[in-house]
Amino acid sequence: MKENTLKQENIRNVAIIAHVDHGKTTLVDAFMKQTHLFRDNQEEMSQDRILDTGDLEREKGITISAKNISITYRDTKINIIDTPGHADFGGEVERTLNMADSCLLLVDAQEGVMPQTKFVLKRALELGLKPVLIINKIDKKLANCEKTLSKVQDLFLELATNTEQLEFSIYYGISREGKIFKELPEGDLTKADSTKGDILPILDEIVDHMPAPKGDSDGPFQMQITSLEYDSHLGRYLIGKINRGNVNLDDPIIVLHKDNEGNIKKTQGRVRGLFTKNGLVWESTPHSVVGDIVAIAGVESTDIGATLCSLGHEDILPKIQITPPSVRVKFQANSSPFSGKEGTHVTAKQLAQRLDQEKNLNIGLKIENSTENTYYVSGRGELQLSILVEQLRREGYELQLSKPEVILQEVDGVLCEPLEELIILASEEYLSVITQEVSERKGLLKNIETIDGQSTFTYEILTRNLIGLHRMLMNSTKGSALVNSYIKEYVPYKKQDELFRKGVILSTETGTALAYALTSIQERGRLFIKGSTEVYEGMIIGINNHEQDLDVNPCKSRKKTNVRMSQAEVTEINLKATMPLTVESALSFINDDELIEVTPQSIRLRKKLLTATQRTWANRKNLTAFAKAQMEID
Repeated sequence: MKENTLKQENIRNVAIIAHVDHGKTTLVDAFMKQTHLFRDNQEEMSQDRILDTGDLEREKGITISAKNISITYRDTKINIIDTPGHADFGGEVERTLNMADSCLLLVDAQEGVMPQTKFVLKRALELGLKPVLIINKIDKKLANCEKTLSKVQDLFLELATNTEQLEFSIYYGISREGKIFKELPEGDLTKADSTKGDILPILDEIVDHMPAPKGDSDGPFQMQITSLEYDSHLGRYLIGKINRGNVNLDDPIIVLHKDNEGNIKKTQGRVRGLFTKNGLVWESTPHSVVGDIVAIAGVESTDIGATLCSLGHEDILPKIQITPPSVRVKFQANSSPFSGKEGTHVTAKQLAQRLDQEKNLNIGLKIENSTENTYYVSGRGELQLSILVEQLRREGYELQLSKPEVILQEVDGVLCEPLEELIILASEEYLSVITQEVSERKGLLKNIETIDGQSTFTYEILTRNLIGLHRMLMNSTKGSALVNSYIKEYVPYKKQDELFRKGVILSTETGTALAYALTSIQERGRLFIKGSTEVYEGMIIGINNHEQDLDVNPCKSRKKTNVRMSQAEVTEINLKATMPLTVESALSFINDDELIEVTPQSIRLRKKLLTATQRTWANRKNLTAFAKAQMEID
């Protein structure tokens, strides 16, 4: 165990905030490598995005969970907090910014100010963090540092809570080369390694001009839980920044948590393990001081936002403020004919236990038990919800999902819905396509700029009309568009017609789909399945070319005769490429009368009512109820 002689004035807690893909995690890589956190022959020296260790983070190329590391520079411990950049994971940003005292704001020199740039900077300034601006990726061909700086300055004028926040240091960076500059370097920066540099200028800025953490070092111990980790030997780690006082191994402590009714719950324990970050790992220590980020083991709690205190000094800290979710999805145990064939956790009870666990660990999601077998999971968008579903299916769970619903809020007695600012970056050749797609969803164009063949569209659009738009725009622009949005405000809710969607192709049989049958069916629309796929009655196997649903038999085989198939018949069985189904695309596709079946091996779409007879009777009942309502109105 290492003796901790760290002093409060030698600590810096710095959050790195930015829009998605503006270079945060790459900059953290440079911090670790250039402060000699690893030996020259260690594997990490040749790796990129070292902190993105999760499979889904690697696959999607985004940071999903906030992480913190520590480095030492000029006898100063710098705790660096890497935050997600995607708007759907804004809850992670809001949670972890409470541990920081200052922040590095990264802005892409080409893309400039983006929706999440506004969101993260607004939260940082509200918390009183001292910002430093890094205009990153100055080596891009279309980088425009002067324009980007002007936009950022306008943003500070809009968001600053006091005049001191309008004064901030400015740096320029090429984070993939591990270089930060106080002045914009000259020459052709698009050529790799065309200028010398390193990460040290920003480290000097952090040590010399960023504030040390505040807090009374002589007061009783107090800390807010902002994260949780689990250790097989010591149990759960409660992680946060010490807000007041110091803490020692074996100190008695108490956890204070306020429930939904406002009652304070108390859990008493003792510090059985005390750890601080040393690089990437938690290192045991007998003592830690105010301002440091620590992990404490020995008292059981799963309540992020709860307060840890010394016994006899039970002062609860305010709840961490998280922006409310905007979209919710109904989670249920899988009830399809194929239920239990592919998963290991298939019952409603198992799903409920897993969602209860997620509720305690992930404050960015709101998870509510509607009935015994139904949970509503609310989040910021389709991506955040799809990440949870993907995690569940990889853990062996089977479940079914409903169509996403927009969450309405009551504001001053008026029912309101979220309105988002939508920003789309794409080549100007897609101008008409983008304009048509967004206009069909009642998006209001606020601004359009075109520079060097790249167009930036700014729209206002209701969240309910935004669901599924990202997938359509990516298809229309061949995956080249950058689509981002954030909730701007809540506006009075107004009824509107459902957005148009083509009908679906439904299987009328249960069995194995045959290429012979699919060859003719594919002429009626686009298919989700290939030959030899197992299907059941009521399962959606494709999109119809027309508005109506189409019932087909994908299991139909060629009639058996004594005549061999001719070469022409063999050649005719030529299936086109299928449309790939992901959780995210499925959520944006289904209608109210449809469900998504998710298993470890498959993603299927289905009707809630599987047989044609059930759907016919349901339609008749709906029509009868509608007719009665009309008569009452008349």
